[in-house]
Amino acid sequence: MEKTIEWGHGQLSVQALGSMIGPVEFKLPDGRCVSPFQVAPWGEDEQRIELPGILQRLRGEWPCVPFGTDALRELPENWPAVGVDKNFATDPHGFSANHNWEFDQVDSDMISMSIRYPDEHPIEMLRRTITPDPTGPALDFELEVIAREACDLSFGLHPTFKVSGRPGDMRIDAKHYDFVHSFPGDVEPGAALFAPNRVFEQLENVTSRNGQQIDATQLPLPDECEDLLQIVGINGEVSLEFDAEKYAVHLNWQKEHFGSLLLWYSNKGRKAYPWNGRHQALGMEPICGAFDLGPSQSKANNPISESGTPTTIRFEPSIPFKTKYRIAAAPL
Repeated sequence: MEKTIEWGHGQLSVQALGSMIGPVEFKLPDGRCVSPFQVAPWGEDEQRIELPGILQRLRGEWPCVPFGTDALRELPENWPAVGVDKNFATDPHGFSANHNWEFDQVDSDMISMSIRYPDEHPIEMLRRTITPDPTGPALDFELEVIAREACDLSFGLHPTFKVSGRPGDMRIDAKHYDFVHSFPGDVEPGAALFAPNRVFEQLENVTSRNGQQIDATQLPLPDECEDLLQIVGINGEVSLEFDAEKYAVHLNWQKEHFGSLLLWYSNKGRKAYPWNGRHQALGMEPICGAFDLGPSQSKANNPISESGTPTTIRFEPSIPFKTKYRIAAAPL
């Protein structure tokens, strides 16, 4: 099921599965219409129903509670060895990312949705509202997490944008952060690009696995890859500039809730179905977590948390947790 609303500055579609938005069309002040979010090309394939829910109609933006998935992994020595919690080892990026939400209210100026978690889960339910800005091409989000029992969980948002054109046609603009950490392993076997488990001062100067220096702000990347970088200690804002198309998308969030930004570089690196070497997208994901390694790893003393940036949020059953964020488009 999908709902679509229009407002004076664009059009918004939201699906029940995962509460994923997309496509979204923003109407810029100069009259141009732009659609910055990714919509995976397999969303109407018959065999997609065999995929995890999160992948069946992958698109746009959605919340992840918890963020990542627990699993037994071989990680470098500076990462702790942790177990696997059965509540967090099945649904990638949490129950809410893989199952249908309810449309509680759909008006011309707002969409409200909710989802209840299984009875044995420490989270009881999520609620969220998506509100188009009546004054411009922007969306305002509010997400509420209601816990069934006290718990410390990784937590994240998952805005994902299309990537196209030639290398350098797009640029990530991230300011005011502490450092950049590369993934401590292989996101996809045979498709890694960045030197693993390294700390870099600037996103513009990241080392590849063959020793070359890469400006990881410039997109599309010249090499096919599937990889992650975590920007740690970021101040709650980032922009993606579509230089060739002369517009930008600005993402703002509450930095006290999400102290890191996970960058997911999906650049034709995955070859199996449904990816088939055709998926080009950039996830710019505000998170409180250690990459997508799941709640157990994020709860442990890991290199990200030991640097002073939290990797879990405390949820209490008597105190609903609320966070707000905004995605806006503007001409360059």
